[in-house]
Amino acid sequence: MKPVYVAKKSERGAALLTVLLLVAVIAVLAAHGIDRLAGATKLAANARELSQAKAYLIAAESIGMQSAEQIVSLSPGRTTNLGGWNGQERKFPVPGGLIIAALTDGGNCFNINSLVSQTDAVLSARPEGQTQFVRLMELLEIPQGQAADIAESVTDWIDSDTVPFPRGAEDEYYIQLETPYRTANAIMVDVSELRTVKGVTSDVYARLAPWLCALPTTDLSPININTLRPEQAVLLAMLSNNPDIVQTRQFLGRRPETGYGSLNDFWAEPLPAGFLAPSQVQGQVKLKTRWFRLDMAVEMQSALVEERALVDAARQPARLVHRQRGDAL
Repeated sequence: MKPVYVAKKSERGAALLTVLLLVAVIAVLAAHGIDRLAGATKLAANARELSQAKAYLIAAESIGMQSAEQIVSLSPGRTTNLGGWNGQERKFPVPGGLIIAALTDGGNCFNINSLVSQTDAVLSARPEGQTQFVRLMELLEIPQGQAADIAESVTDWIDSDTVPFPRGAEDEYYIQLETPYRTANAIMVDVSELRTVKGVTSDVYARLAPWLCALPTTDLSPININTLRPEQAVLLAMLSNNPDIVQTRQFLGRRPETGYGSLNDFWAEPLPAGFLAPSQVQGQVKLKTRWFRLDMAVEMQSALVEERALVDAARQPARLVHRQRGDAL
């Protein structure tokens, strides 16, 4: 009969410690696995919500384009603020979230691409556009000298030639920067491009951005006198040789509710008659809207998606010509 081995107390203690360590390691691994599973599940849920939010934005785009068509078709000769559509924020509950949208007149802004005119594929400086841009900046309390520098620099950025204005900048200036780059020599797609231009500081951009747009045309800014609100008076005042922002705001506040029926009626008014505007500038004032801006946001439980879109209502059906989207999780 073989002798029975009896473990010593120290050996039994070591075995127990080993088992406890194994249990602890397994518990840590299990907790880590659960955390990773929970993270993966959350990421999957976020991705689903983000995808759903983008789908809602596409639906909101369609509704916005249809709304633009209806506004134009209801009054083909003129577009007014009747109905309260211009800038009014609307909210639409949807399964799992909320759509927030606002439709505004997308032509009541300074078209940054009007700093040039286009002949075939050649972009050339337009003095009228530069003058209006400088006036707008002065009305926004940007000093005249700085405004002139910026206007010439932005024109150089867009125009086709490589010869800088006296106060502007072409490739020779930008390639000497710490991070060199070249001018676009093309119309801007989005006003955020201004941040790359000489003289456009963060402060200047913050002042200018709310008043600017980058329409896909080099036409002078198509200001609709029937939809321009009193708080946007600077956009009308910039057309004047002697701008008075207070009188311009008061003038817009007295506008007939149904708007002007003809441009002759508008230019016959004492204030605009005093602008001494040349025929080219008079022609940029409009009675109806072609461009509509659509600002949208979709709020979900774990996702927020925002978009700004430009709609061209000159064609039927209206079409989306540009969108800028941002995602936040």
